[in-house]
Parts: sequence; C-alpha cells; structure tokens
Amino acid sequence: MILLRRLLGDVLRRQRTRQGRTLREVSSSARVSLGYLSEVERGQKEASSELLSSICDALDLRMSELMREVSDELALAELAESAASETIPSPMTFTVSSVTGMPDDRVTIKAPKEAVDVVAA
Repeated sequence: MILLRRLLGDVLRRQRTRQGRTLREVSSSARVSLGYLSEVERGQKEASSELLSSICDALDLRMSELMREVSDELALAELAESAASETIPSPMTFTVSSVTGMPDDRVTIKAPKEAVDVVAA
C-alpha cells in the first residue's frame, strides 16, 4: 500500500537535506516542534495543509513544487506496485474450460480468454 504521508515526508526530507539544513533549523523557522517535523518526514504523522505551508515557507519551496514532486513519486510507486502484481498466474489458479487427452498421454488445458498448454507426465 502506498502511503501519501510517507511520500510527502520523503520529499520534504530530500528538499531539506539538499539545502544542507538540519531538522532543528527548519523546525525553528517553520515554528513546528522538532519531534513533530521528524515524524512528518518519516511518514508517521499526517501534516495539515497549514503545517505543510509553514514547512514549505521555511524551505523556500512552493507548495505546488512539493505536490508535483510527490505526485511524480506517487505515479512511479503506483506503476511499480502494478507491475509487481502483474505476475503470470500459476496453472493451479486457472479455471479449466476444457481438457483434451493427447496420444502421448499429454493433457492440454485451455483457460478462458487465453489458451495455455500444460504438459503433464
């Protein structure tokens, strides 16, 4: 499952570290507790839009830039998750629509929508 709060935190942390700034500096500038900002960066807390706005201001980052980067990462994560779930099903998961005996004791199993030949000894 893809968590938006984790992606937001990853992007915020990356932006902060690119600037060579510490959590303490950004939390002070954003007027957010150090512990809370740390939890946001680790994806453990959901940040309100007001909090995100304060953090973005402290990082001199437009909210739209933050959201664009998060959106790009979300799209990539969705593609990766989708690709991982698109595996070839094992023959055991097929619904058999027809079985035909072959002269050399082989069996052909045809699954609905696509034919898959399975050779059994």
